[in-house]
Amino acid sequence: MQPTQDADDTQSAGAKAPIKPALALAALGIVFGDIGTSPLYAMQVVFSADHNSVQPNADHVYGIISLVAWSITIVVSYKYVLFVLRADHRGEGGILALATLIRRHTVDSRPKLAAAAAIAGVLGASLFFGDSVITPAMSVLSAIEGLNVAFPAPPNLVVPIALGILIALFVVQKHGTNAVGRAFGPIMLLWFATIFAMGLPWIIRDPSILLALSPFYAAKFLIAEPLIGFIALGAIVLSVTGAEALYADVGHFGRRPISAAWFFVVMPALIVCYLGQGAMILSDPQTIDNPFFRLAPEWSVIPLTILATIATVIASQSVISGTYSVARQAVRLGYLPNLTVLHTSKTTAGQIYLPLVNWVLLVAVVAVVAGFGKSTALAEAYGLAVTATLVLTTLLFATYAVVGPRWRWWQIALVVAPVLWLELSFLVAGSVKIFSGGWLPLLIAVFAITIMTTWQRGRQSITARRRTLEGSLHDVLRELASQPINRIPGTAVYPHGPTSTAPLALRVHHRLYGSLFEHIVIVRVATAEVPHVEPGHRLTVDPLKSPVSGITHVTIHFGFTDERDVPAELDAARDRLGLCGADLDEASYFLSSIDLQPKDARGLAKWRANIFIILSKLSVSPARSFHLPLPRTVELRTAVVV
Repeated sequence: MQPTQDADDTQSAGAKAPIKPALALAALGIVFGDIGTSPLYAMQVVFSADHNSVQPNADHVYGIISLVAWSITIVVSYKYVLFVLRADHRGEGGILALATLIRRHTVDSRPKLAAAAAIAGVLGASLFFGDSVITPAMSVLSAIEGLNVAFPAPPNLVVPIALGILIALFVVQKHGTNAVGRAFGPIMLLWFATIFAMGLPWIIRDPSILLALSPFYAAKFLIAEPLIGFIALGAIVLSVTGAEALYADVGHFGRRPISAAWFFVVMPALIVCYLGQGAMILSDPQTIDNPFFRLAPEWSVIPLTILATIATVIASQSVISGTYSVARQAVRLGYLPNLTVLHTSKTTAGQIYLPLVNWVLLVAVVAVVAGFGKSTALAEAYGLAVTATLVLTTLLFATYAVVGPRWRWWQIALVVAPVLWLELSFLVAGSVKIFSGGWLPLLIAVFAITIMTTWQRGRQSITARRRTLEGSLHDVLRELASQPINRIPGTAVYPHGPTSTAPLALRVHHRLYGSLFEHIVIVRVATAEVPHVEPGHRLTVDPLKSPVSGITHVTIHFGFTDERDVPAELDAARDRLGLCGADLDEASYFLSSIDLQPKDARGLAKWRANIFIILSKLSVSPARSFHLPLPRTVELRTAVVV
């Protein structure tokens, strides 16, 4: 069963290619940081005071370890690695890409389903933003809490140290992570080797713990103790945190390197570490206070705390970088205003820095660390964010299986049913913790959804009113042709959205100065529903029967991860545009800008209109997002009521 037809070409082409160890090593540092550090806190939360109904006896320990092992197997190995990673959208993964893939198959035949997929994509992105706040706080706190094991009565330094590390992490983002990023893979390889080595001696001491790998013990635990098992599921889900990263980063590394790193390094290390924790708890129930750090000899706790802190910083860095990418995708797809995007690497296009997103994340993370104070308290919020994303991805994948490769019902039931049953169990178990921390990711998601839907609806409303002001392009050109036109030497470029209407700046320029440039290029910048469009295939010359000579209409198609350099695209196509004699290096660029004025709106509620106006003030001028030369760019503004 092949879950995607769109990926067939790329997958089949690379199916026989050898796996590059360098890519698999790089994936260890970027993809698996989050799930790789889950042994720091997962078992601790299961046996914490909040889950004190789970006892460190044989039945409970065997049942918990079995549930953890099979959760990892079903959710990560079965769902993501075997199936979801194949559902890439032109090589790109992630929940927004999956939603876009569904829309591409349904936008004409099933518009309601396409709209639902778009909403699901926005919800998934919103949950990811919530995860971006919780992951750094949870991971770093759990690592620094190793001090509680190293020192029986340590001073209350966990929160201050965690805050210092997190603030430093966000401050250095503007400098890029290219140099440090090269070390991520080797460091995480050392981390996985370490947690494997920590668990193995305990398994050797008590080989009977290997019986916990049988699903029999998971089933026995849930049947014999349904209420306790239900409560435990809300914490067991922490063992699969970061699973979504495998899918989100498939475009950077490819399916096969990620799969190889998972099956040969990450999964064995995780399973052995959890088995070791189970064997240790059975031998000494007092170790439930911090099962991970208790695995190690006393002399190694401080070095282990340092290594764990570095690993959690890497996990946090991966999530932060992912947030930048998701935010930029949301901008390109019309869900967020144009934000300042800075490139931190001259060789890697994907390394970007969004100042506004960075500082908002920092404030949120600091508030979360200061408010919750310890990893076990924050785990209640973390679990719900993870499970909601897991369920949403599964539902979207099932939808795509129907509309894309057109699976039969029994195929969908065979693949999706066991996964969805487990993830829904996680979600229901986690939902009972809404009032003890689960409200946090929901609050962040509601905030993000409000922002994105408000911007999208406001942009659509403003676009409709703006088109009324602009008028038909053909009508405007006929009007200009009916009167004397003073043509002046040079080239004018008018970036403009729709193909059917005239740029406001063109009309305003003629009205103010009574003249037009000798060469006029009207440029429509379009975002294709693919990550990347090859440079040679981006620009098309649109048919335009203009009664005014010297006017050309073009459309430049960029993928939603492409850099939008309009002057570079025009220069590359100057022969096709008939501008061989024109000096594009001296061309003038005219932007049609609008001043928003709040009023009782027809399209938006007043509170949404006010939010939209605030967001518009944060929006970067198209002059910067299109890389227009600022000394030769003029903005002509028109007032529009929101």
